[in-house]
Amino acid sequence: MLFCNRCRAGNTSLKILQLVDQLEYNTERERLIIPEYGRHIQKMINQAIEIEDRDERNKVARSIIAVMGNMQPHLRDVSDFQHKLWDQLFIMGDFKLDVDSPFEKPSKEKLQERPEPLEYPQNHPKYRFYGNNIKRMIDVAVKWDKGEMREALEFTIANHMKKSFLNWNKDTVDDDVIFKHLFELSEGQINLAKKDEDLRDAHKLVRSKKAKPTNNHRKKGGRKKRY
Repeated sequence: MLFCNRCRAGNTSLKILQLVDQLEYNTERERLIIPEYGRHIQKMINQAIEIEDRDERNKVARSIIAVMGNMQPHLRDVSDFQHKLWDQLFIMGDFKLDVDSPFEKPSKEKLQERPEPLEYPQNHPKYRFYGNNIKRMIDVAVKWDKGEMREALEFTIANHMKKSFLNWNKDTVDDDVIFKHLFELSEGQINLAKKDEDLRDAHKLVRSKKAKPTNNHRKKGGRKKRY
């Protein structure tokens, strides 16, 4: 009796080992080109490639598209989404699936093209807290003819810069600091330090903060403010 029990246990262990050997791990399987569709869709496409009859192959391809569309039923009848599904079908078939598509077939070479590198938009990382829009405004201002309109734009830019500086750095800043930064960013083409005019007070620019009283007047006498 004991011997029989040991035999049964041995047979069970052997069967378990055989089942373990038959297990198929994802790391050992073929890589999925578009994983979100799962392995069954990939296998269906691989089988469709092997079908010799073109009519039958087209029929299977349309069935696969229908299954792919059912995964997102709210989009499956949209023209652009249908185009996307057919593109994905060819991509998952490694462009080996020869079927009739209602859309232009994608090119493997086109998809493998590397995009043009994007230029880093920040020309002055030292003053990144001002943002790129300020730099664009400065570039526009320096192209204007000198006069009241340009001067008004320059002071508007300077006030925006002061507001950005206060938001990111501290509660107070002297106008001369802003004028210096504007002079640098404009490559010496805007110099408000020579103007007899102050920027707006800090507490008016940043109302959400309790700004300390600022002393933006120069020692040689106060300047008028532009609001």
